[in-house]
Amino acid sequence: MTLKIIHWLCRLTLAGIFFYTGYIKIQATLQFAVTLSGYQLIPEQFIFPIATYFPWIEILLGVGLLIGWKIRYFAAAATALLLLFSLLLAITYFRGIEANCGCFSFDDPISPITILRDGIIVLPAIYLLLEDRIRARFRR
Repeated sequence: MTLKIIHWLCRLTLAGIFFYTGYIKIQATLQFAVTLSGYQLIPEQFIFPIATYFPWIEILLGVGLLIGWKIRYFAAAATALLLLFSLLLAITYFRGIEANCGCFSFDDPISPITILRDGIIVLPAIYLLLEDRIRARFRR
């Protein structure tokens, strides 16, 4: 019973996060493009297409996690995406570039706290990805 509750909490939390972050980026595509440009990691010709289409990927991930269809695939995609986010933030921070995170708002400077926060957000995705193994371990 406890593992079912953890399962649902992970799905609902991640779905909510992806819905919210996708929505704010859709509402402010140009601000998101400026934020991406601030990382100084992405070639300029890719900034606007990423800023335009990427938020829809986040929303689709949220939908997939919410409805539970092919949950391991969506969990794997969420894990990969969140790890990529964390890596981009860490690289930008350690290069000494002062940029905004752009994760939950556009006035959130990249700091060890934002990197840690994104690192923690990946935990529910990892749980969903490895859930079968975790359940098997508890059945023993």
